[in-house]
Amino acid sequence: MYKAFLIKYGEIAIKGKNRGSFERALCDRIEERVAGIGEFKVIREQGRIIVECPDEYDFDEVISELRKVFGIIGICPVVVCESIEWDDITKTCLDYVRDEYPGQKFTFRVDAKRADKRYPIESPEMCMRMGESILNEFPETKVDLHDPEVHLMIEVRNRTYIYSKTLPAAGGMPIGTAGKAMLLLSGGIDSPVAGYMIAKRGVELEATYFHAPPYTSDRAKQKVVDLAKIVSTYTGPIKLNIVNFTDIQLYIYEKCPHEQLTIIMRRYMMKIAEVLAKKSGCIGLVTGESIGQVASQTMQSLECTNAVCTLPVYRPLIAFDKQDIVDISTKIGTFETSIQPYEDCCTIFVAKHPVTHPILSSIEKSETKLSEKIDELVQTALDTVEVVECR
Repeated sequence: MYKAFLIKYGEIAIKGKNRGSFERALCDRIEERVAGIGEFKVIREQGRIIVECPDEYDFDEVISELRKVFGIIGICPVVVCESIEWDDITKTCLDYVRDEYPGQKFTFRVDAKRADKRYPIESPEMCMRMGESILNEFPETKVDLHDPEVHLMIEVRNRTYIYSKTLPAAGGMPIGTAGKAMLLLSGGIDSPVAGYMIAKRGVELEATYFHAPPYTSDRAKQKVVDLAKIVSTYTGPIKLNIVNFTDIQLYIYEKCPHEQLTIIMRRYMMKIAEVLAKKSGCIGLVTGESIGQVASQTMQSLECTNAVCTLPVYRPLIAFDKQDIVDISTKIGTFETSIQPYEDCCTIFVAKHPVTHPILSSIEKSETKLSEKIDELVQTALDTVEVVECR
């Protein structure tokens, strides 16, 4: 029945003179998403984006894919009437109501738009005419202008689009409209959600994972690859940089006070991630930190980790409760993978009594004990990065 989908977007509509570039970016993301499932055509016309369908396609698969495109707030399955003659439009509408709402016992409202104001029937008259036709054809229906069960929309353009349902989608902004950032991705619950949240605002993602063999297993690494692949279903392909962090951790463990281990290791992760970020054209780092969740995420700890960065650090989850993060993780499909029992490098080397209110000058003083060897270890880690394309 449905020959097209009308795509509704939110914030893009208020972008003023930049609106066109955002619409084009959204069309590009839609084309990428549906390219592998059929010969779809994406049309942008007069404030509308229409996805035209081939003769045969899997409705549920298309909806599933479109719902993951950031920038779309609603998907309207559309019946297309190739004519703009009123009798043809009326017949198509009545057939649509008959097929879509068997029994025809419902309240309804009709709204109509005409793209070309030269069309001979004005919008209010179209609404009244169609309402009358529906009442005559289906006597058990009733008009309700305030809270209808069925809201029938008619848009007359070079042909006529008819629809009554809007399926919710991800919202946000199209990927690629807000620059690129480096996500510090672990195997936990938080960082994949942070990646999802920042990407929802139009940010293209690359990711870095810190691996510590033999203290972390290949299965732990595969878990992170799996998480990146899940997130990539929303963001598009993600380049995952896997950094061997073992020697750096062991050296810090040997030379620095144990209560400061987490902070100092975290600072070196940020340094390495920033080098990779700048190399890839990223203009920010992204982490899954939330204030007070663990010792390394107090305000004082975050101050100490921020101090080593020249790029801005974005923390989409900074004020989220853990349950809020778990709920999003479940919604986007990362939760079950995140809770698999494979340790990451942060938990392996955690101190028994980590400092919760670190002083930056004290952390920097402890780092002077690392000598030039730490720079050599960092360079080796950068030279041996393993890259995995996740999609």
